[in-house]
Amino acid sequence: MLLIINGKTRSFDATNFSVAHLVKSLDLEGKRLAIECNGEIVPRSQFADTQLADGDKLEIVGAVGGG
Repeated sequence: MLLIINGKTRSFDATNFSVAHLVKSLDLEGKRLAIECNGEIVPRSQFADTQLADGDKLEIVGAVGGG
């Protein structure tokens, strides 16, 4: 499966692939993230239920604290 993540094409060996699987495969578990898939924000509560398809375009941003 090919996904475009933050403008770069990435390949994954999976056919049944959710946003939760993507987060795990990118070692981003436990981090504060916002994920957009094809222009739609994916709520964290729906990561496991949101299936990805070949060619999906994702933007992943992490929250940075400061003060």
